[in-house]
Amino acid sequence: MTTGRVNPAFTLDEQGINGLGNVYYNLLEPALIEEALKRDEGALGKGGALLVSTGSHTGRSPKDKFVVRTKDVEDTIWWENNKPMAPEAFDVLYADMIEHMKGKDYFVQDLFGGADPAHRLDVRVVTELAWHAQFIRTMLRRPALTELDSFVADFTIINCPSFKADAQKHGCRSETVIAMNFEKKIILIGGTAYAGENKKSVFTLLNYILPGKGVMAMHCSANHAPNNPVDTAIFFGLSGTGKTTLSADPSRVLIGDDEHGWSDRGTFNFEGGCYAKTINLSAEAEPEIYATTSKFGTVVENMVFDPHSKELDFEDNSLTDNMRCAYPLEYISNASPTALGGHPKNIILLTCDAFGVLPPIARLTPAQAMYHFLSGFTSKTPGTEVGVLEPIPTFSTCFGAPFMPRRPEAYGNLLRDKIAKHGATCWLVNTGWTGGAYGTGSRMPIKATRALLTAALDGSLAEVEFRKDENFGFDVPVAVAGVADILLDPRRTWGDKDAYDAQAEKLVSMFSENFEQYVAYIDEDVKAAAIG
Repeated sequence: MTTGRVNPAFTLDEQGINGLGNVYYNLLEPALIEEALKRDEGALGKGGALLVSTGSHTGRSPKDKFVVRTKDVEDTIWWENNKPMAPEAFDVLYADMIEHMKGKDYFVQDLFGGADPAHRLDVRVVTELAWHAQFIRTMLRRPALTELDSFVADFTIINCPSFKADAQKHGCRSETVIAMNFEKKIILIGGTAYAGENKKSVFTLLNYILPGKGVMAMHCSANHAPNNPVDTAIFFGLSGTGKTTLSADPSRVLIGDDEHGWSDRGTFNFEGGCYAKTINLSAEAEPEIYATTSKFGTVVENMVFDPHSKELDFEDNSLTDNMRCAYPLEYISNASPTALGGHPKNIILLTCDAFGVLPPIARLTPAQAMYHFLSGFTSKTPGTEVGVLEPIPTFSTCFGAPFMPRRPEAYGNLLRDKIAKHGATCWLVNTGWTGGAYGTGSRMPIKATRALLTAALDGSLAEVEFRKDENFGFDVPVAVAGVADILLDPRRTWGDKDAYDAQAEKLVSMFSENFEQYVAYIDEDVKAAAIG
């Protein structure tokens, strides 16, 4: 039996996926929540939020992600960063997953990836769990009901958490698998209920497709000045660096919190929702994001709550540090109704420095910006990936290596060319540790970070005195109104100055060693900006 609105020429049966139980096409939020509750997939929280657990997988499983090695992508995939799967293994995996699905109920959502119609990806997401359908419906762009009557997907994602892969039979690593087949335009996800795999699969697709069209795909948040989309800012960064928090600025219009494109027409959000971390979220510091956790249809993942009152505990990380909520963009009062912006006027590279060495903000030349973009230095924060229990310093090229199918230079050169064409001021912002490394120092005060960003975006920071950082060569402000001067000079925040010098030397060495892999592919100006 089928329920819901769908293009009759593009049902699952027409795609060759048959023998299922009930198939629910494009149910809206109330019906999806009803189905999730009926199937005991979660609990109804305050205000109509849906409270769910993702089970043993509370973060992404990047080691279980594969790209099928077909002829059409053989020469364009960055294989050092993307594990290959043989086409024959994928075919067996697909057949076994479809067989496993037979007789069971499934939920289908037909959605858009991309707010700009000229560059969007039409995606069908088939999910075993009703709450996964609600999640992805929240996170992607939602077509008008009339558009569903003629919808035909560019790619189909099939997500079946109850399916367990066979590593030997299916050419993967474990019972968990995320397999992307660009030739057959299918993604298979099995053995994990972590909903973030759905959205990051779409992001990975766009990261492959758009650069081939001259469009920059970016792991970033974005906002613009009120009534002035020309004054757009983008914030590159991995999970835990502050992309969502810092872009949700009440004095600016939110374009989106995580994934964007930069075309010849400007900036556009890939998504229709936000996926915010909720650990230690407070009504005082982040009132609007906090408020979404008790709004209808918000999906609240892996949070401890009182079984009687449904009060959420924002400090209890016994399930995971990676507790999150997914909510539609319109739940943020200053969100852009179009999710479109202009060409970025300011580009912010966010890093979470667990060494406690980097300053809270530094101004970069275009060459330095490309150097730090390719380097992608940050710290993986607890819970965002399986096995990450404390901040781990890492270099994740383009601030999103797990989602980059192409070689880093493809993205770096696009960014360089767009900065040169449109002009942008570039900043490196450290939201990590100050006064010492992780375990000794403390996290950078968010009020200071916000004050520095405000000064950068309104242009006043360009007027202050800067000093040249002796370790990294970028410009650092000496004094900024509303920010303690000592924070701007990391060495002064350390009680043991020799320990700081040793940490700085260690970090410079890590930068230098990591960047060796790019030297053969970059221009002389970027080589000159290299550290160490």
